[in-house]
Amino acid sequence: MLSRTAETLYWLARYVERAENTARIIDAAARLSAMPAGYSGDHNEWATAVAATGMSDLFNRLHGEANQQTVVEFLGFSTENPSSIRSCLEVARANARAVRTALTIEMWEAINGAWLEMKRFSSDSMTRTKLSEFLSFVKEANLRFDGSAYRTMLRDDAFDFFQLGVFIERADASARILFAKHDFLEDDSASRGTGHDYFQWTAILRSVSAQTSYHWVYRDSVKPELVADLLILNRRMPRSIASCYENVTRRLDLLARAYGRQGPSQRLAYDIYDRLNDSEIRTVMRSGLRSFLTEFIEDNNKLGEAITEQYLV
Repeated sequence: MLSRTAETLYWLARYVERAENTARIIDAAARLSAMPAGYSGDHNEWATAVAATGMSDLFNRLHGEANQQTVVEFLGFSTENPSSIRSCLEVARANARAVRTALTIEMWEAINGAWLEMKRFSSDSMTRTKLSEFLSFVKEANLRFDGSAYRTMLRDDAFDFFQLGVFIERADASARILFAKHDFLEDDSASRGTGHDYFQWTAILRSVSAQTSYHWVYRDSVKPELVADLLILNRRMPRSIASCYENVTRRLDLLARAYGRQGPSQRLAYDIYDRLNDSEIRTVMRSGLRSFLTEFIEDNNKLGEAITEQYLV
């Protein structure tokens, strides 16, 4: 496979995944901001949503205040934000068009249809009902595209590069969502179970569709340490960092087998995966969730660079 084709498939998957993750972050912020003042606390949930995407610097240059209008425009529709939902779907469609022959008919129809449907929405007059409709559309569009890829793509190196993009991006999103909320998760007073804490933790779970899974796994009330455990170390949770890296290492192994050699990306991926497997959530929380997540996000970015250097250039 041409490295150009592999790169396009890899980033196609990442941009579609990023669009969905951004929609989930906006959804969580909208739910929390709608809570009474006694539950929402002193935090600006819209500013936290921007922080979770890693785009605070750009947002601050473009907008003076983080509120529903400015954040929805910036994260959902801004052409100046390369990670906005609109930008992600636009680039994803362009990438899909560039590798049209490597995709199945169902995949092309899913991403092309999503881009055409996106044009129905704008940030103007975005009521709460319209916002809910928009976010549901983005999440459903990703499910259609991801499902069509899983059900129709040939299991070859093209599929492996596509899946690498999905799980590298998903791991980054899970880490950033937790990083944006680390102050709540690390707060010693959280164990008192205030209404504010409960809705913050529940918002984290909702943002990755894990609220039901949490109760199935832990059979307990929502607690910060268990929320962190589910989204970092529990491999049964498909959006957890450990689960993502289980899939990343598997795909890199398949590529190594297909091309007859291993390289820096395989070694770095296994190093990260082994550290996750050797970690315990109590140790992570005690040593500092912020530092753990910061290190992981940096390592995940390094792995993306290693994959690019080894396969995509």
